[in-house]
Amino acid sequence: MKANPFVREGCDIAWCPGCGNYGILKLVSEAMSELKLDPQQTVMVSGIGQAAKIPQYLQTHFFNGLHGRALPAATAIKASNRALTVIAESGDGDMYGEGGNHFIHCIRRNPDLTNIVHNNMVYGLTKGQASPTSQRGFATPLQPAGVILEPFNPLAVAISLDASFVARAFIGHKEQTLDILQQAIRHPGYALVDLLQPCVTFNKLNTYQWFESHTRYLDPDHDPGDRTQAFARAIEEDPLRLGVFYRKEKPVFEEQLDGYKTDKRPLYQRQVDLAELGKLVGEFT
Repeated sequence: MKANPFVREGCDIAWCPGCGNYGILKLVSEAMSELKLDPQQTVMVSGIGQAAKIPQYLQTHFFNGLHGRALPAATAIKASNRALTVIAESGDGDMYGEGGNHFIHCIRRNPDLTNIVHNNMVYGLTKGQASPTSQRGFATPLQPAGVILEPFNPLAVAISLDASFVARAFIGHKEQTLDILQQAIRHPGYALVDLLQPCVTFNKLNTYQWFESHTRYLDPDHDPGDRTQAFARAIEEDPLRLGVFYRKEKPVFEEQLDGYKTDKRPLYQRQVDLAELGKLVGEFT
């Protein structure tokens, strides 16, 4: 048996040398292995982009959906089988741009899933235009004079919506990031990990060195149960804070569904009443 059952051998990995995605791939697999998750009961869900390729390089079930649509698919997968560990992951453009509306409403629903967002502050797959989290002044081929928009703040948005777990990590800090990922996966409910990483090809501003200089961990006395304090730390711009900002116990989406009130079995174990299904379809024909 392999030491890490989530490592998939022989993959042709389509990332640039030095890309932060390599570190994320390694730490996600280590986090799942150390938590002793079962690969047969683990599902990775992603959208489109370089970050969204990670599920293809891991030994788990996976679902690659449309651009920005990872979270509704992940919510449905968890709702259909509550025994599964579901991890939705993609890049900042996929989750916060195309997927921004789904991001907001997934937080409202609070399904028991982990949302890992690779935040390199640029669109890497489509050759370097600004993403929702790009900083003001960042020059790109499509914004040669520099970005003029306020960057999207996913942590502040998540905390304002009372997300049940909100954290930020930096891939250059392996031990701290591994711990945060494990906390997020163990958390019962929606867990956001905004994971800072460099794009070594298309973002020459937010490098490994830049993140080292412009990030700082939350103070030791930070209280993750204090929503006001968490929001105050989330809106700080320089340095960007790292750590678990906010944590709260809340009712979980799939545990409140009517379908599980009298029958705890996952949907695939249930018999379909074809007569009732036919009557239902008949109502719409």
